[in-house]
Order: sequence, then structure tokens, then C-alpha cells
Amino acid sequence: MRKILIVGAGQSGLQLALGLQSRGYEITLMSNRTADEIRTGRVMSTQCMFHTALQHERDLGIDFWESQAPRIEGLGVSVAGPDSSRLVDWVGRLDGYAQSVDQRVKMAGWMEVFARRGGQLVIHGAAVGDLDYFSRGYDLVLVAAGKGELVSMFGRDAARSPYAEPQRALSVAYVHGLGPRPEHPEFDAVRCNVVPGVGELFVMPTLTTSGRADILFWEGVPGGPVDAFQGVKDPSKHLALTLELMETFLPWEYARATRVELTDAGGTLAGRYAPTVRNPVGRLPGGGLVLGVADVVVANDPVTGQGSNSASKCAAAYLAAIVEHGERPFDEEWMRATFDRYWETARHVTKWTNAMLAPPPEHVLNLLGAGNVLQPIADRFANGFNDPADFENFFYEPEKTAAYLASIAPN
Repeated sequence: MRKILIVGAGQSGLQLALGLQSRGYEITLMSNRTADEIRTGRVMSTQCMFHTALQHERDLGIDFWESQAPRIEGLGVSVAGPDSSRLVDWVGRLDGYAQSVDQRVKMAGWMEVFARRGGQLVIHGAAVGDLDYFSRGYDLVLVAAGKGELVSMFGRDAARSPYAEPQRALSVAYVHGLGPRPEHPEFDAVRCNVVPGVGELFVMPTLTTSGRADILFWEGVPGGPVDAFQGVKDPSKHLALTLELMETFLPWEYARATRVELTDAGGTLAGRYAPTVRNPVGRLPGGGLVLGVADVVVANDPVTGQGSNSASKCAAAYLAAIVEHGERPFDEEWMRATFDRYWETARHVTKWTNAMLAPPPEHVLNLLGAGNVLQPIADRFANGFNDPADFENFFYEPEKTAAYLASIAPN
């Protein structure tokens, strides 16, 4: 039985651990927190997952909250004008619904299932020196902890990382009491609100520790008016600032948020990081090799909502590569080939996300505007969140955008 160590108990680490465990591998999972500490701690992300990523969980039989979480059937885009009016406002329907489950619920639950099924769970905040010692007892070491000292083992890939600094200041608030969007009260949708030059506000339904809730997620251009959450430690002040910015820039979203309250004292989060692609293979001081997983090696800005989706897809790709490899050694050649397998998916996410962080060119503005009157555009853009590779066909190049618009415009 092959022994594998996975460091990090997030979406990718736990999904991979449970998948390998179900196939008979001897798995040790290392987490810096217990399940109870995760469940009662601070929110960690927004984690809206689309059909393909959710299917990976279904395939492993670990979609434990699917019947409880709100079904997100649409994705809408609004663009604010200088006078805070809506220049663009449409909603595309998803071919397969999306869902968001608070990672405090999911990761704590998955961790308990892993332990209950006989997995070895080690609660320890691992450093590079720890891995150097532990790695000698395992056939493969996977690093799925995207923050802290361990990430330093994986050098930045400058050719794939155009941004050296954070491109957005991030702030999240989980709330109860948000009213429905009057345009489509009959179904749930993620709403992406763009304020040119200022940032974006995402509003999405979720399942949290206290049941159904909604997430208010600001992405502010650094140095701009929405880059205002650094140093705000009090959760109530964080929410008040979130709402104040909504009232100023997005009054139509503020109108349904006048009665909201935080889900819990841990329901806020703020921070920033530079989008970075890293070398997938890390070398330990003793010469051993470790393979980076998900956002350890491909960390995109959350502006396109791909973090948990990419983590799920990475875990699925790595699981298949490990199982297919049989009893052969997990050498550097295999590690790089395994990452390349994931990069075939991840490269589309990185290209799209980096494009969305820049001011939109004229042809993209024309495309978004056309979504107001041509429903197929709205639907195709929405479904690109599930399969970002499709944006190659109609989004990046003015000629392809023009050809697509011409193909669906009424005669």
C-alpha cells in the first residue's frame, strides 16, 4: 500500500485525501487546525463552485451538503455608470447549477469523515524542516497549504505571472436578511457588479453554519475608495463599511441589504495577494521533492470566482495521475507531467482572470452591453465560469468577438 502525505486541509487537500483513501492508499493528512477550530473560526473564502467542480465531489460521494445548499441557477452582470445608474444589467442562466458551501462547514465535515474512515490526521502547522523529516517515510508528499512558509519552496514562474503586486483589495461579509433581486425573485443567482475604476461587488447565496445566507464580497482597486478595510477589526464596522460602499456605488444592491446582519462574529474577512503561478516542484533541504497543489502553484485573484473550482479540478487531475502511475516512483518527471495535466485547465483560468483584472477593452464592453438584448450572450458568458476555456472562442480577440456577435445578432 503506497503511503502519501498531504499537507493542508482545504478544498484540494481534503478532496484528494478522501479520493485516495477510497482507492486504498494510506493517507496522512496534516492540518494546522482541528475540525472544531475550523468550524468555529473565521470564514475563509466565498467558494462558489460550478457544475464541473461539483461533479468531482459527486463522483467521490462527498457532496454531503448538496441538498441543503441554495441552487444557484444564474449569473448576472451589472455595470455602474458615473451617476451610479446601471449601464448594463442582465442575468445568464447556467446549464448546471452552482453552489456555495461555507468552507467552515465543508472542511470540518470532510476532515471528520477522513478520520472516521481510518485516515491518519495530524494537527500540526508544518514548516519546511518538518517536511524534510516526515518526507522520508512517504512515497509522495503533496503540499496543499497555500499560505505560510511552505509556499516559499515553490519559486515564482515569472513568464506566467504578469502581476507582481495585488490587483484587488478583498473584503467579505456573510449576512442574513438580504432581500431577493426583484428582476428574478424565482431563482438564485450570483450577481457581479462592476464599478469601472473602483472595483467589483459579488453577491451570492451560500450555506453557512447557521443555514442559508448571502455573501457580500467587495474587490477594490488598490488605493481606491473600496480599498478601505485594512485595519478594520470589528466585524460590525466591517459590515457597516461594506454597506456604505454599496449605497454609494451600487444603490440597487444596497436597496435589498438595508436589513442585513452578520451571520456570526467570524463572518468577515479582508486581505489581498498577488496572483502568482509557481514552479510546481519544491526541493527540501535534504534533497527530497514535494509537489504543490492548487493555489500553492496557481493562485488567481478571486475576481472570476475560480479558486475552489480550480482546487477541485486540480485534486481530480492529481488523483487520476497518482492512480494511473501504479507502483512506479513519483519522481520529478512525473511531478512536472502531473502539474502540466492540471495546467491544461488552469491556464485558461489564469488568462481569463488576469484579463478581468485589467480595464476592459472596447470589444469586451460591446460584448457585455449586447448581453442586455441578446440572451444567448448572457447565457454563454455565465457558463464560461464553469468552463473558462470557452472564452478563447469569443472574448479575448476583437475579431472573434465581432464574428460571434454577428453570428447571433438578429438579421
